[in-house]
Amino acid sequence: MSRSDQNAPETQATRYLRQHHTAFSTHLYAYEEHGGTKVSARELNVPEHAVVKTLVMEDESRQPLIVLMHGDRKVSTKELARQIRRKHISPCDPAVAQRHTGYMVGGTSPFGTRKALPVFMEKSILDLPLIYINGGKRGFLVGVHPHDILQLLQPEVVSVALE
Repeated sequence: MSRSDQNAPETQATRYLRQHHTAFSTHLYAYEEHGGTKVSARELNVPEHAVVKTLVMEDESRQPLIVLMHGDRKVSTKELARQIRRKHISPCDPAVAQRHTGYMVGGTSPFGTRKALPVFMEKSILDLPLIYINGGKRGFLVGVHPHDILQLLQPEVVSVALE
C-alpha cells in the first residue's frame, strides 16, 4: 500500500490518503525556509517538474481555492481567473491560507484540509507517472500517482502554467 520512511510523520494528509485507500510513498528532507520546490527536488533527487506545489489562492470575493502546479512553473492568475470564470485570482495571505487549510505555508497539502476547498490542477501534471506533493508538514512530501488525485479531490483541470 504505502512505502513508509520509519520517521515519516502521521499528518492529516497521510490519514486522509490511508482512509481513502490510496497508495503513497513518504519522503522526508531537510526543509529550508524559502527554498521551495527547488530544495525538495534537489534533496529527493527528482526533477523539479515532478514536485507539485499546493497553492492557496482566493477570488475577488475572498473565496479560497487550491491550485496544484509544477514546482518549476508559475500560475497565470489572469488565465486561471478566465478559465474558472472569476474576475480576479490572487495568492492568499499565509495566515489566511493556514486558517482555511489547517497547514502552515511550506507544509500545505491538498489532502485533508480543514475545509473542503475547490481544487484546480494543471493539466500537464497528469502526464507524469508519479508526483511528489506536500504531505502536510514542512520537509515532508508524499509520492502519489497524479490520476489518484483526480479520483480523490476531483479537481477542475486547467491549463494555466507559465514557464
